[in-house]
Amino acid sequence: MQILFIADPLDQFKIYKDTTFSMMREGARRGHRIFACEPHEMAWQGATVDARVKEIRLTGDADVWYEVIGTRVAALTEFDAVLMRKDPPFDMEYINATWLLEIAERAGARVFNKPSAIRDHSEKLAIAEFRQFVAPTLVTRDAGRLRAFHAEHGDVIYKPLDGMGGTGVFRIGPDGRNLGSVIEMLGENGARSVMAQRFIPDIALGDKRVLVIGGKVVPHSLARIPQGNEVRGNLAAGGLGEARDLSARDRQIAESLAPVLWQRGLLLVGLDVIGDYLTEVNVTSPTCFQEITDQTGFDVPKMFIDALELAV
Repeated sequence: MQILFIADPLDQFKIYKDTTFSMMREGARRGHRIFACEPHEMAWQGATVDARVKEIRLTGDADVWYEVIGTRVAALTEFDAVLMRKDPPFDMEYINATWLLEIAERAGARVFNKPSAIRDHSEKLAIAEFRQFVAPTLVTRDAGRLRAFHAEHGDVIYKPLDGMGGTGVFRIGPDGRNLGSVIEMLGENGARSVMAQRFIPDIALGDKRVLVIGGKVVPHSLARIPQGNEVRGNLAAGGLGEARDLSARDRQIAESLAPVLWQRGLLLVGLDVIGDYLTEVNVTSPTCFQEITDQTGFDVPKMFIDALELAV
């Protein structure tokens, strides 16, 4: 197969942990040709969406990990699979990229995750569809309601709807200290929506990333455990990653969502679970392949490329 990865700049990859790199490595191991571009290198003209793509060869060297075999402009329909792996922020340019990918899809390109499904599943708000698994949550721009939610629940997490890696996450305890400042800052004085969620004490045991690939559940999670006085478990915020077998509740949540999300064209989803509660549904560029594989021996990249080969 010829596989095109739409991703961040290759020179920024930290290959010892990068999930997109692990996908490329497994694809190359099977003899698939690997191509890469960035979203800004896509263009639409007439009936075609094309991109300036680089074909790369993986060198096996930890420092200079790839070499460019050639560069050309190619229609996205020329590839057997197009993988959208650009990290957030999920801004207007990200949305524009999904629209371009949809035009390519209508012309016959096979795009994963499905562009419309990426747009339709806000990583924070998608949990609303599965509220039987969700802790008490409020999303609003109304400062009064955000304050009332804290008055009701006492210990609350506030976060922006478009953050990633734990950015902009605040815990306001029972004393309510800094509540007004946090609401004003996150909500930009009523201009932006804020998510409030009852604090889940089990965060001390880790924010678990549960992977769903091709409608099937990976049997291990990666618990991102907060360190020191930090409330965030995200690896980007200094959390410690510890692979674990899925709990019965983890599996119940994942197996309930898996067929629904796969039917909608989401080949890869990363569910975030704290204790017994679903907190996020990640569809843009879910990670943790290498950490789970390294710690458990379960080959997550192999499962992913198996599913990709079946899907195309």
